[in-house]
Amino acid sequence: MSDHQHHLLRYFTHAHLPEGPLRDVSGQLGCVARDMAAQLPDGPELTAGLRKLLEAKDCFVRAALDYPEGDIHD
Repeated sequence: MSDHQHHLLRYFTHAHLPEGPLRDVSGQLGCVARDMAAQLPDGPELTAGLRKLLEAKDCFVRAALDYPEGDIHD
């Protein structure tokens, strides 16, 4: 894993978020990010994909702010 990818993966942590939809959404995207970084070869496309996934995670987390309390899987 390159330094760029390692740097991006730190933004996928979710333990600091309160239990609930925000943590659930962030955690799911964090798993995808770590899986892709572990399974795919280093390179500019992986870095770009992780950066775009981070942008998507931010959007999904903002969307979860409007979700009623409870499990997002209901």
